[in-house]
Amino acid sequence: MKQIFCNGRVLDLTSPVVMGILNVTPDSFFDGGRYLSLDDQLKRAEQMIADGAAIIDIGAVSTRPGSKEVSREEEMERLLPPLKAIRHHFSGCFISVDTYRAPVAKVMVENGADIINDIYGGRFDEEMLQTIAGLNVPYILMHMKGTPETMQKNPEYSDVVAEITYFFEQQLARCREAGVRQVIIDPGFGFGKTVEHNFSLLSHLDTFQSLEVPILAGLSRKSMINKALQIKPQEALNGTTVLNTVALLKGADILRVHDVKEAVEAVKLVRLMMIPNTHEG
Repeated sequence: MKQIFCNGRVLDLTSPVVMGILNVTPDSFFDGGRYLSLDDQLKRAEQMIADGAAIIDIGAVSTRPGSKEVSREEEMERLLPPLKAIRHHFSGCFISVDTYRAPVAKVMVENGADIINDIYGGRFDEEMLQTIAGLNVPYILMHMKGTPETMQKNPEYSDVVAEITYFFEQQLARCREAGVRQVIIDPGFGFGKTVEHNFSLLSHLDTFQSLEVPILAGLSRKSMINKALQIKPQEALNGTTVLNTVALLKGADILRVHDVKEAVEAVKLVRLMMIPNTHEG
């Protein structure tokens, strides 16, 4: 049975779950600036939980292509108020914090975060893996080629699936060596990949099941949809749902999304299809 243990509670991944995105940034690619007040942040979290989100993922640093780094102090100032408020008002939900800095991860877990989501997969801060091991929380290890500022400047791979599989093998070994007990992998759709790379990864997402750790798919309103369909992120809900469905069929355990209700519906429908047929004749 797939289970993640978070601060004494169990997150059951026997059936896929949905992670709702709460961006507390002024400049994220889709919803930047919409949730800057604490009241708006709480309302957003409440709605996502009501729609069926098992996890709320709070991010305070935009990682859209070309984005600039934010100071550690500013990141913490953005993160702490919504984290504390959501932990207080919605004690039953699981909270993930999107950060690549070990000191930020430590403070966030000390203030109620259950999971750390690291877009650099332990490569930005050399103290991150040791910190996660000491905190004993689940760790989302994402693949990214380059940095958010540089990642979309002509990314190249000889074999994108093989290279990312190798990356995960190496980083999972580092995690084990550091004492990190629970790892979730995220292939990083849109992070240093062309549209073709992204669709190749999605087509072969089930390859990563051989690593025997949960898989997170973050496809929500991303450029692989927008460029393929020649639309804007605001128009990409249908495309997101289509790709989320493919990801579920390919073995995704967690869908990271802006639109929770539609993702939860996709999980329910795919699960019905995957249940063994017990009808006779």
